[in-house]
Amino acid sequence: MNNIEEAMQKLTRGIDSILSAEALHKKLSENRPLRIKFGVDPTAPDIHLGHTVPLFKMREFQDLGHTAVLLIGDFTARIGDPTGRKSTRPQLTEEDIRHNAQTYEEQAFKILDREKTEIVWNSHWFEPLTSSDMIKLLSRRSVAQMLQRRDFKERFHGGVDIALHELVYPVLQGWDSVMIKADVELGGSEQLFNMLVGRDFQEQENMPQQVVMTLPLLEGTDGHEKMSKSLGNTIGVTDPPKEMFGKTMSISDDLMAKWGRILFGEETDPALHPMESKKRLAQKITTQFHSAEAAMHAREEWERQFSQRQTPEEMPTFEISAPQQIWELLKNAGLAPSSSEARRMIKQGAVSVNESKCTDDKHMVDSSCVIKYGKRHYLRVEKKS
Repeated sequence: MNNIEEAMQKLTRGIDSILSAEALHKKLSENRPLRIKFGVDPTAPDIHLGHTVPLFKMREFQDLGHTAVLLIGDFTARIGDPTGRKSTRPQLTEEDIRHNAQTYEEQAFKILDREKTEIVWNSHWFEPLTSSDMIKLLSRRSVAQMLQRRDFKERFHGGVDIALHELVYPVLQGWDSVMIKADVELGGSEQLFNMLVGRDFQEQENMPQQVVMTLPLLEGTDGHEKMSKSLGNTIGVTDPPKEMFGKTMSISDDLMAKWGRILFGEETDPALHPMESKKRLAQKITTQFHSAEAAMHAREEWERQFSQRQTPEEMPTFEISAPQQIWELLKNAGLAPSSSEARRMIKQGAVSVNESKCTDDKHMVDSSCVIKYGKRHYLRVEKKS
């Protein structure tokens, strides 16, 4: 950290906004490990590439000698973060929260340096609070202030219910920053309101205010919508290497450049062919969550399958004892999620039998063959003797 200007350039690369750059520069000049906060409510058991954006930024801070404070919002998860929601979130059970948190921690350490990470659970300071303590904390904010939040304001004016416990959420997230003495808080732009509450509380407690850094949302593989499991446009950090590599290779060149910039702070090399640039990005992502060896194998397999137009060496096998119509076989083998989807893919020319396109959904499969479904899925059919 001898060169603060270089550190500033690295840490502010790829962010959406910062409050403020001057404050971060001052904190860095103190020549001490800063406490970098990122909070997550364990509302789901697994995370995708979109969730990793703040984790990669935390790792950049760690590489410069700072401490990542990964805050597990097990207490706030019982409320449910209302950010961006048009309705109240369903509340989770204690068992679900604990299970999800354990899984999230394991996946986060695919990016973070375990030796430079503190994991804290906000139930440790919220559960001991008495009802009187909680009321005193809530009295520090007004309803009018809470309704300045865009999503609350929209729901209020739209006549959509806002439960009282949802108004409490920004207060609790802000108090987290006081309890862990955060120097910097990371989050998406939709979290800005909550992070500013943390700054206000720190000021009230005569503490140095945290620097707030917002990070861009990662668009999914479709290139249009925010990465979301419900939209089917995600890359999960636990996806197999071959699937992770293949999904990355399916994105557009424009999205490739954006992912490289957001995830790794790297610009695309204009001297490289876009296909090679995309392969390198896919390989880097796969290496991050698996290994260099697994990533290289995934690349070689992809090149064999697509660049060289060869079928993969390894593929699932499905045995048949009697002839089946191809749509039925696709469904029974688990390649197609439904009969209608199998027929749709066949009629669109997305299904091949022994490298010959099949557009007849009544085609009978009565012998051993290799079926290709979509761009990446293969199935070896074997007939029982």
